[in-house]
Amino acid sequence: MKLFGKEINAKMIGITFLKMLLTIAILFISVYAALYILILGYDLNGIFVAMASLILPLLVTLVWTKKKRKKVFIIWLAYTIITLGACGINKAIVEYEDSLKIKTDININVFDYMPFEEDSKIVKLDEEATLKLENNLPRVDGAAAVFPLYSAFVNEVYPDSVEFREGIFEYNNTVGGYKLLGEKEIDIFFGAYPSREQIDTAKQKGTEFEYTEIGKEAFVFFVNKDNPVDNLTSEQIKDIYSGKITNWKDVGGNDEEILAFQRNEGSGSQSMLKRFMGDTPIMKAKTEQVNDLMSGIITQVADYKNYDNSIGFSFRYYLETLIANPNVKTLKVDGVAPTPETIANGTYGITASLYAVTYKDNPNENVKLLIDWILSEQGQELVEKTGYTKIK
Repeated sequence: MKLFGKEINAKMIGITFLKMLLTIAILFISVYAALYILILGYDLNGIFVAMASLILPLLVTLVWTKKKRKKVFIIWLAYTIITLGACGINKAIVEYEDSLKIKTDININVFDYMPFEEDSKIVKLDEEATLKLENNLPRVDGAAAVFPLYSAFVNEVYPDSVEFREGIFEYNNTVGGYKLLGEKEIDIFFGAYPSREQIDTAKQKGTEFEYTEIGKEAFVFFVNKDNPVDNLTSEQIKDIYSGKITNWKDVGGNDEEILAFQRNEGSGSQSMLKRFMGDTPIMKAKTEQVNDLMSGIITQVADYKNYDNSIGFSFRYYLETLIANPNVKTLKVDGVAPTPETIANGTYGITASLYAVTYKDNPNENVKLLIDWILSEQGQELVEKTGYTKIK
């Protein structure tokens, strides 16, 4: 049998067909690998996939005859250049995105704020604490921004045999901490007031929260340092987060769309935003969508990004001390800047109480002893030294 003037037989057709199938399979895997790298980046799987995306096409040169290998090698070389280009593009995108993110929900490096360590960043009293607990130690947990404070309490009052993450001294952040308190797995949660959902979930488990104010804090809004807007009224902020105001020019800024980012449900700052907004409905949160080839579409509330036209929110101490990003600025609200003085005298209008949250009828008598000490002069000294505003 002849084809294009050449003699062929069934064996040759079969071999050619198998070569084509193998080549298509190898190239499909390689293209998939390149897309994996471009979209998902460099996890451990990505490293193996990257190697495969470059090595597998070489097998194509072994499939075809010697006459074809030169052309196939040229194709492989072009593909390798494209793949390496995809890696470079991905790396540039990741680095650029990371430079923009202001991670208001970051987990702080708790090991910088551990008790009983000489080089710890926690604040300490100059004299011996008037309360020392040895037995029936209250199990404590708290929000990220409050970790340096309740770690300081532990440092002064608890024995130095207490170890982190051993059931007594915990850090599970706001969502996890309130869940544990609702289940009575901890005794005190340090942080902002819980969300309605967190309160209701605890009640369903037969737990009623009790609140002791131990300090004050400002709820703040912040923008890129190059944004010409320095001040917003409370009503303007509500209009922005309800979607009524969508352009900075309407509040004295540039003619740009306002990107108003939010936090995840149940976080302390998102719950505070809801309380600030009151009856004004909050618009749907800005989201990021990541096209995960393995798992479909994952949608999550976006981190605040430091674009010129973005606005985000947090608590003053967390933003200015723990995050301390020089490329953002805190806005005045109704003409008043959030400072320890304006928080204390009430002239800054959006303040939040810092609570020691317990549950009703806790049988551990040391819970009350610890909270009473936190409200004492020594406890309030630690509150103020850490960066919050004391209540006494």
